[in-house]
Amino acid sequence: MTPEIWIIDDERTIRDALSQTLDIEGFHSRAFANAKDALEQLSAAFEGVIISDINMPQMDGMVFLEKALEVDHELSIVMLTGHGDISTAVSAMRQGAYDFLEKPFSTEHLLDVLKRGIDKRQLVMENRELKRQLETQSAPGPRILGNADSVKQLRRSIFHLKDQDGDVLLQGERGTGKELAARFIHDQGTRQDEPFIGMKCRQIPEALMSMELFGSEQPAYATLPSYKNSKIAATDKGTLFLDGIEALPLNVQEKLAALTDSAERPRIIASTRVDLTSSIAQGHFNAALFQKLSATTLVFPPLRDRSEDVVTLCQNFLRTTASRFGVAPPKLDAEHKDKLLQHSWKGNVRELQAYSERWVLMGEQCLTNGGETDHEKEHDTLADRILKVERAILFDALNRHNGMLKEVQNELGLARKTLYEKLKKHNLDKQNFKV
Repeated sequence: MTPEIWIIDDERTIRDALSQTLDIEGFHSRAFANAKDALEQLSAAFEGVIISDINMPQMDGMVFLEKALEVDHELSIVMLTGHGDISTAVSAMRQGAYDFLEKPFSTEHLLDVLKRGIDKRQLVMENRELKRQLETQSAPGPRILGNADSVKQLRRSIFHLKDQDGDVLLQGERGTGKELAARFIHDQGTRQDEPFIGMKCRQIPEALMSMELFGSEQPAYATLPSYKNSKIAATDKGTLFLDGIEALPLNVQEKLAALTDSAERPRIIASTRVDLTSSIAQGHFNAALFQKLSATTLVFPPLRDRSEDVVTLCQNFLRTTASRFGVAPPKLDAEHKDKLLQHSWKGNVRELQAYSERWVLMGEQCLTNGGETDHEKEHDTLADRILKVERAILFDALNRHNGMLKEVQNELGLARKTLYEKLKKHNLDKQNFKV
């Protein structure tokens, strides 16, 4: 969507003329008869350009400029001046105006100034967003990004739980950030100096579940539980993260419920994708264990319920992946954003992250309909990762050298035959990079 252009002028003929010109050129404009009305509606979130006359009653353009820059000192404001007011316009630019237009001016000059002003403002907004994301990632707190109200509340709850010591149940679909939250609660909490041990319950055969969690069978004469060679023993007084706790057999759930009565035990953080209350009703989950774990429950919203975060998350993943591999991040245009918002993201944030990484490493032409398939691996092998990095390096070199293979060959130190073989292997055509 093209950023909005505000026109502030007390002369209706000027406002109408500018509005008509901008409408014809495909801009969305908004006109104000006085600066005071515009100032009342102005905020730091404004992404467009403001054209303001200098000589106006009530509040002139110079006063408006001063007050507008107090709202945001990096606004793109263009001053409109008559013949003979050049010195005032120059003063306005020293004060912080982006540029000025002297009447009369050509449409071409107007459009040039506006396009440059829009580019400058968009760069400011993109840099702020990047800085905000970097601060979010580096500041103390869970790495669950997003601006949806549900996510903000979730972050507050997670941050609060780090200072508590009780068991926690994390409820949500796959890929919504449950393990991230569990690790944050441990790393920032009272048990941070103790081990964090995870167990993916859905990946362990049912016959081995009890042995994995509790260890070898106790001798008949034992008076105290012994968890030798078990997850519980390894965790000691740390945090035991049971991912997919609904997959535990009922007999194991009963033993775990008994363990929660012990004072000398790990803190348990459990996650689930299913409605455990329904599982209890069907006889598939232990009610006592649920009662003890669910005293503190966090619900993780699916990505489809916070669509306002999809584009922001994708931009973050593109930038971080590109930075990690030393390549330029792809640019999201309006078409890309529409596709992101139309996709269902059944794999939630994890799927979006995989999609973004694949875009950076493999190129846009390797993207599928929007995300992972039902058979896609959750984790790439070392060989897969090496291939992705190799392709990303080749793609970036071809892009920077506009498909000139000789320059790519010299930069990467490859023999001509080797380069051609690698291009064929990665389905890269030099013609696609010609300018």
